[in-house]
Amino acid sequence: MNSSIVFQTVMYLVVLFVLAWPLSRLLATALDGSLSSRFAFLGRSERALCRLMGINADEDMPWWRYALALLVFHLIGAVFVYAQQRLQGSLPFNPANMGAVSPDSSFNTSISFLTNTNWQGYSGESTMSYFTQMLSLAAHNFMSAATGLAVAVALIRGFVRRKAAGVGNAWLDIYRSTVYILLPLSLVVAVFLVGQGVIQNFAGYKDVKLSETVTYQVPKTGADGQPVKDAKGNPVLVDTKTAIQTLPMGPVASQEAIKMLGTNGGGFFNANSAHPFENPTPLSNFVQMLSIFLIPAALVFMFGRWVGDARQGLTVLGAMTLLFVTMVGVEYWAEIHANPILTHLGMSGLPGNMEGKETRFGIVASSLFTVITTAASCGAVNTMHDSLMPLGGLVPMWLIKLGEVVFGGVGAGLYGMLIYAILAVFLSGLMIGRTPEYLGKKIEAFEMKMVAIAILATPCLILGGTALSVMLDVGKAGMANPGAHGFSEVLYAFASSANNNGSAFAGLSANTPFYNVMLGIAMWFGRFTVIIPVLAIAGKLAAKPRLAQTSGTLPTHGPLFVMLLVGTVVIVGALTYIPALALGPVIEHLQLFGR
Repeated sequence: MNSSIVFQTVMYLVVLFVLAWPLSRLLATALDGSLSSRFAFLGRSERALCRLMGINADEDMPWWRYALALLVFHLIGAVFVYAQQRLQGSLPFNPANMGAVSPDSSFNTSISFLTNTNWQGYSGESTMSYFTQMLSLAAHNFMSAATGLAVAVALIRGFVRRKAAGVGNAWLDIYRSTVYILLPLSLVVAVFLVGQGVIQNFAGYKDVKLSETVTYQVPKTGADGQPVKDAKGNPVLVDTKTAIQTLPMGPVASQEAIKMLGTNGGGFFNANSAHPFENPTPLSNFVQMLSIFLIPAALVFMFGRWVGDARQGLTVLGAMTLLFVTMVGVEYWAEIHANPILTHLGMSGLPGNMEGKETRFGIVASSLFTVITTAASCGAVNTMHDSLMPLGGLVPMWLIKLGEVVFGGVGAGLYGMLIYAILAVFLSGLMIGRTPEYLGKKIEAFEMKMVAIAILATPCLILGGTALSVMLDVGKAGMANPGAHGFSEVLYAFASSANNNGSAFAGLSANTPFYNVMLGIAMWFGRFTVIIPVLAIAGKLAAKPRLAQTSGTLPTHGPLFVMLLVGTVVIVGALTYIPALALGPVIEHLQLFGR
């Protein structure tokens, strides 16, 4: 592929928008019920499922019942995923004979995949059986993505409806999102990935002979099976030789498709999208990047259709695109600079920072992927974020902390950006002395209280969890690096968890009871302390009349509002997180380049 960052970014955005525009029509017809009305057999299947579940398919739920339905759905799902991991040793499709997952890791993973986070403290190919990967993890990738879609649709209904008591039917919204959108798209992408070389099988792991013997070190164990440590408490390492490598197999392409399209991010393998069995070619890499933003971009177009003014959707899209292009530029600029330590050692002429990157992707595709996956709530990675330059690591960390509203996760990106839009019109209303309105709905005290909760909840989880972890010995024990970089590892972990991203600065050893529980709590509350206020706003707006525009109404479309919206996102993010970022990547950058 062309090595120009400008060419690849422009090509990516053009292809994305060309695909997202027609997809927005499918989203609109599927989620407003017109698709099932047009095809009678679809409507009958929906009603049959509702009868089976004891649900009234015609019920228009008030916001609190909608939220309660989602909470119950996720609690049941969390118990199911937890139980399956604990029992996986006795379940089928386990050719590698994986045993039960530990209780704390099972707790963390069950919360992770139910909240669309897909944080993985474990190595997938050595921990999870095929059965667990498919029935627990891949299946719940659909459910968590469908939940995000449902909440976004409920919020849009709040703007569209007038004096209505409900915001829709949660069960129908989840069903339609899964069956009409996520499943068909995943099938297409999975078949394409298989054609590119992504594996899809149920074969046992394969031992292959290496072309030469490899020597590596492993911890020495005593008679009790525990690691032997030296006088300083460090593990004693011994040399081991092997001429055989074990290659894990499995149903990878099916999980890869939904992990991207659903902005989930959990890898079948520990190396995630850097693994050649998950992401073998530059073309598969490009399609995976398209898949991450495809539904979020289409939702923005759908938003314009539903509110009856395409300019409103284009304005939100413009704000997202401006932030995205800016962050791609900063990320690429940071990564084309070689590590000055290597330069001082005489290794001049380096192409940039290639540490932790796949040579088949290079700096351009790696930088683009890094920004896409953290602008969305995806978390899939094709490069090691822990190996990024300090400012290169700051970009994905900051994008996550903004709430991943730059296209964002499936549904979550749109409703997150609309929360910022409500805040923007409120601030502008204060400046000009008028009651703020957005899309004909008056923004009052209740809505602003919910906006404040939605925006401030995750910073409290991130900053509070980070502070507690670096204060306690049990938290500091997981930090593989001292100083600013070690602090960044912990800060990134809580940002990724609370904002349901799932990527990591992998130098942090997070598969411990402390981090599994702490990050699990951050994931759960990070998801629902945003979803519940968003649904409350949707319910309040749906009950209001739609006001006619007057000469005093602030236009919420066009370049001026794009800049106002971008400024709101940036300023809120800057005021909240600059002190923490200064203690991590900013100090590390100054230390590295100030030598």
